[in-house]
Amino acid sequence: MTVDALPRQSERDAAPPGGIGRRQVHAVAACYFVASFAALGLPPYLTAILPGLGDPQGRWAGVLYIVPTVFSALGAPLWGRLADRYGRKRLLLRAQLGLAVSFLLAGAADSLPAFTLALVLQGFLGGTFAATNGYLAAALDGARLSRALTLMQGSARAALVAAPILVGALSPWIDPHRQYLLMAVLPLAAAVLLSLLPEPGRPGAGTTAEAGATAVAEAAAGAVAAAGAVAGATPTGAPADEPIGRTPLRVLYGLEFAFVFATIISFPYLIALAEERLPGVSGTTTGVLFALPHLCYLAFAARTHTAFLHRPHTGIALGFGFVALGLAGHSVADSLPAFAAVRLLLGAGLTLGLVCLSVLAAEACRGRAPGRLFGSLEFVSKGGAVAAGAVAALVNGRFGATSPVLVGTAAALLAAVAAAALSSHSRQRWSRS
Repeated sequence: MTVDALPRQSERDAAPPGGIGRRQVHAVAACYFVASFAALGLPPYLTAILPGLGDPQGRWAGVLYIVPTVFSALGAPLWGRLADRYGRKRLLLRAQLGLAVSFLLAGAADSLPAFTLALVLQGFLGGTFAATNGYLAAALDGARLSRALTLMQGSARAALVAAPILVGALSPWIDPHRQYLLMAVLPLAAAVLLSLLPEPGRPGAGTTAEAGATAVAEAAAGAVAAAGAVAGATPTGAPADEPIGRTPLRVLYGLEFAFVFATIISFPYLIALAEERLPGVSGTTTGVLFALPHLCYLAFAARTHTAFLHRPHTGIALGFGFVALGLAGHSVADSLPAFAAVRLLLGAGLTLGLVCLSVLAAEACRGRAPGRLFGSLEFVSKGGAVAAGAVAALVNGRFGATSPVLVGTAAALLAAVAAAALSSHSRQRWSRS
C-alpha cells in the first residue's frame, strides 16, 4: 500500500498524552486492511459459490452481495453508542471477532439459508469501519485525525484492489466458498494485534460545558457552517495546522450519502459495460480498469490531504465534478485508452471526495462522542451504497449497462453544484470574519 497519510511527525504532530502515536495508527491501519481484505475479496465470487448451495444460476448473488452492507448499516449506530459507553478498543475487538465468527459460519454453511445467515452476521457483528474510526477519533483530533482517516480509506482501497486477485489465484486449489474458512484467520490475527494496543483517551477532549458551547455556536452558524479556514488565516489561539469551524452533521451526512451513491452506482455493471464497449477485452484488463480509481487514491491521497486540509468544501465540490466527468465519459468511451482515461478522471474525483470527507468528519468529532458519530456516518454511507446498488439494478435491467453511469453523472452534478455553493458560502463567512 503506497498511501502514507501520516508523514513524519513534527513537534506539532507529536502524540499528546492519552493519544496514540504513528506506529499505533499504522497498526490499526494494518488491521483494517486485513479485515477489509477478507470482507471485500469473496463477494465478487458469489456467482461461483451459490451453485454449490442450491442456486444453480446464482440468481441470489445480487441480493446477497448487499446483505452484509444492509445489516452493517443497521448495526453501526448501536455499536457506536456501545463503544462510547464501554470502550472503543473493546468494541473494535468485538468487530474483528464478529467477522471471524461469521466467516467460519459462511465457510461451513451447506445450504443457502445457512450461508445467508452467515452474511447477515458478517454485516451486523462486523462494522469495522465505525469501530476503527471511533477508536482513532477517541485518541486523535484535527489534522492528525483526518490524516489517519485518509490512511484507513487507503487500507480499504488497497484491499479492494488486491483481495479479488488473491482469491482468484487461490481458486484452482481452494474453492471460493471454503476460502471463507481461510479468511477467518485474518480478523483473528487483527484481533490479537489490536489487543496489544492501548485504550485511547481523547487528547484535549472537551468538557460537557465546552460541548454545549460548541453546539450553540454551530446552531448560530445557520444551515451551512464553514468547513475550513483559508490557508494561512487562523484566529488567535487556534492551531495553525488545523481547519477552523465544522460542518453541521446534516450537511456531512448529505455529502457522504451523495458521494457514496454517485461513485458506487457504476461498480456492479462496470465489467459488463467494458465488455460491451471493448469486445474481446481480457478479464485481466477489465480488472485493471476496475482498479484504476483505487490505485489513483493510493498514489495521491496524502498529497491531496495536504492541499485541501484548509478548504475541504472546495475539494469535495471538485471531487463531485471529476466524478461527474468520469462517469459521463464512461457512456461514450469506446477504446481502451479512452476507457482508462475516464477511469482516471473518476479516480481523481474519488480521491478528492474521500480525502475531503475525512477532513470534514475529523472536524465534526470536536465535542462529540466519536463512536456515535462514526456509527451514524457508517449508517448513512451504507445506505448510499445500498441505494446505489438498487438503482443500478433497476436502470440496468430497463435501459442497459450505460444507464447506471448516466444516473451517477446526474447525481454527481447536482451534488457538485450544492457543494460549490457550500464552498462559496464558507469563503464569504471567512472573508467577513
